[in-house]
Amino acid sequence: MPGALPFGLPSAALPRAAALSLAQMTALSTDKALAERSRFWEANFSSIPDFVYAFDRQRRFAYVNTAMLGLFGLSADEMIGKTFADLDYPPGLAEQLNRHIDLIFKEGVTVDDEVFFRSPTGQAAYFAFRWGPARAEDGSVELVVGMSRDTSTRRAIEEALRQSEARLRAATELVGVGIYSWDPQSGAFDWDERLRAMWGLPPGTEVDTAVFEAGIHPGDLPRVREAIAASVDPAGDGRYSIEYRVIGRGDGVTRHIATSGQTTFSQGRAASFIGAAIDLTALRQAQAAIQAREAQFRSFAEHSSNLLWIADPQTGDIEYRSPAYERIWGGPREQAARRLEDWYAHLHPDDVARVRRAMHAVESGEVAHVEYRIIRPCDGEVRWLRDTSFPIRDALGDVVRIGGIAEDLTRHDGKQVYIVGASPREERRLARLLRGAGFRARTFSKSDAFLDIAPFLGPGCVLVDLRHSTRDTAAITLELRARSIPLKAVLIGSGDGDVSVAVEAMKSGAADYLQPPFTDAALTTELAAVTADTRATPEPAATDEPAARLARLSAREREVLGGLIDGGTNKSIALQLGLSPRTVELHRGQIMAKLNAASLAELLHLALRAGLRPAHQRS
Repeated sequence: MPGALPFGLPSAALPRAAALSLAQMTALSTDKALAERSRFWEANFSSIPDFVYAFDRQRRFAYVNTAMLGLFGLSADEMIGKTFADLDYPPGLAEQLNRHIDLIFKEGVTVDDEVFFRSPTGQAAYFAFRWGPARAEDGSVELVVGMSRDTSTRRAIEEALRQSEARLRAATELVGVGIYSWDPQSGAFDWDERLRAMWGLPPGTEVDTAVFEAGIHPGDLPRVREAIAASVDPAGDGRYSIEYRVIGRGDGVTRHIATSGQTTFSQGRAASFIGAAIDLTALRQAQAAIQAREAQFRSFAEHSSNLLWIADPQTGDIEYRSPAYERIWGGPREQAARRLEDWYAHLHPDDVARVRRAMHAVESGEVAHVEYRIIRPCDGEVRWLRDTSFPIRDALGDVVRIGGIAEDLTRHDGKQVYIVGASPREERRLARLLRGAGFRARTFSKSDAFLDIAPFLGPGCVLVDLRHSTRDTAAITLELRARSIPLKAVLIGSGDGDVSVAVEAMKSGAADYLQPPFTDAALTTELAAVTADTRATPEPAATDEPAARLARLSAREREVLGGLIDGGTNKSIALQLGLSPRTVELHRGQIMAKLNAASLAELLHLALRAGLRPAHQRS
């Protein structure tokens, strides 16, 4: 098979091997012919680093070069004339190779194969080989000539490459990375489908500089061009890293793309570039949402009259206090205690243990309501605070921070008016009127919205406008009384002359009832009189007997307390009483505040001391 030789063997080698004369081949039995043939083969193949050999029709080695002898650790005399079986080849391998030899002698074909073989010297490797016929002058196949090469290194490299590519594919699939390359000389782009999708392009779309730049947000395109120019500048390091916006060509979606890459230089010129890009849109949107929520929180905290605080329960560090701290504590936030332990030192000694129990309850995941006294470092003044403390959890549900809202109960001028039930226009007019008269006004369009938050409002007066509301609005006074919420109510009548509503309102505890028509001056004068004696919430009587404390609860609050004693959750109690879980939560907060219980455990302990028992013990 002239000219078709394995692994780049010089093209003249096999023809010369096949050109042995018939006389030479038939004279192999003579010593002179054997010596001549050996010299011929040695002259051609002894210096070749690959393994070269030949077989006769009896499947015996007729020639082996020096490399082949080294592989087996044998001399030529020990190996020539031996079959695979004589050399202890594995039976299966010997059978496979013998079939190749028989096929070549029979049909004169060339055979390529690769096998794993462990030589007598202990070398174990993969060998790729090509075997072909060496023909006599009459064209018959006289010998099978073969060449083998150790391919273990190549296979190891190919396997490592396959594994590396598999890992790269897995990584790109996992994080959504798009891979691309660019030829700075020709301007040719090669993008994968993931990168095309980032540009809003259909699969297989041809990409060039125009397509690439058309997708980039106009406000970002100058920066991108500058970054590309810098990356292909031989004076630089070839690095490219930038984030910019892309407007999808097909879908119009604006995406945030982060990309980085590296330019390769050759002979002082940018020769090639390869990079990766990732879609950060979801991350940037989430960050924007978090920033918006943080801004809302900051705005609320900065303008709240109550003190908002956040602390790390692990380190004990107080990480945040709202500006209301300075009004309540009488000093700048920068000089405030930075650790919870230092903060405890400024509490009234009689209240420290109760506050510590509340903080421990919060750290364990409960919401705690506690009232306590502080002794201001600036002037020694004692103030009463009501604190609603709560756990702040991470995505796994673990408590990572604790926070609280502290209300100053010590001094209230009573100038707060809550307007409920007025029409939008009248609501705005009343608010302007009252603020102009020195009141603070807050509006609620629905009575339900007001009652949901009423337990947490500061002292003041409720102005209930019945002119544009249903009779249910008049029931606010009953609800305030039933929930023991210390807010006085002034009702504006409907103007229809129905005095029954006025009678019901006064019976339910309304401070006054104004029947239209009346002047604005009359209204502000009445509100001033009602709010003149509004005082702070009474100091909690921590020493009251449990039964006396329970007597302060409304009927609904006692029902909620019963559900808690029975082990119910907010949801299950709400279902049982026909309320919403949020309403149950508000009742629960009110119960804890009235009973001065810092935690659910303390609340249940007080209830048991007062003689209340779970349902299964009452039957």
